[in-house]
Amino acid sequence: MLRQSTLTSAALTSVAVTFAALAMLATAGQARAEGWDSRDIMGGGPNFFGSGASSIPRTTVMYPTNYAPGTIVVNTGERRLYLVLPNGQALRYGIGVGRDGFRWSGTHRITAKKEWPAWTPPSQMIARRPDLPRHMKGGIENPLGARAMYLGSTLYRIHGSNEPETIGQAVSSGCFRMTNDDVTDLYGRVSVGTTVVVKN
Repeated sequence: MLRQSTLTSAALTSVAVTFAALAMLATAGQARAEGWDSRDIMGGGPNFFGSGASSIPRTTVMYPTNYAPGTIVVNTGERRLYLVLPNGQALRYGIGVGRDGFRWSGTHRITAKKEWPAWTPPSQMIARRPDLPRHMKGGIENPLGARAMYLGSTLYRIHGSNEPETIGQAVSSGCFRMTNDDVTDLYGRVSVGTTVVVKN
């Protein structure tokens, strides 16, 4: 009788633990679903809160050029950014570029570097998208991502993104976006004053 009672007690304990585990999973699933909904509302998609990984890996390539080592060359057509290295090489990154009507070319210098930059959409962007916030503090939800390098006196930047699926695409309003991992890597390799050559 005692043995049967012990077995019954053990079985009840096992059932209780199972129900508790299921309840915890349900709660976590609901929270995750709510989180995904909020990301979709913000327009970020499922990778909005994470740096993610680009399908275009950062790699060292042969790159014969007359540009001095340390120069950044943006090839809009290739949707690649090259950091020129010595000995005819370059570090190549995948980037997102300006969509039709927002592509440009020219030579500038990096005039500022910021970690987790704040974002104030320019008036031209507000005119096109009046639903945008007028200012957003820096952080993981900010569309400028983990780092930004500002180009001359333009409105354009090389910046991070929490949407790795857009790397290699023409989606921006003229800025060049990279994964947060890649932009952090590039940020650590260049300084204010670095020459940036943008080619169409």
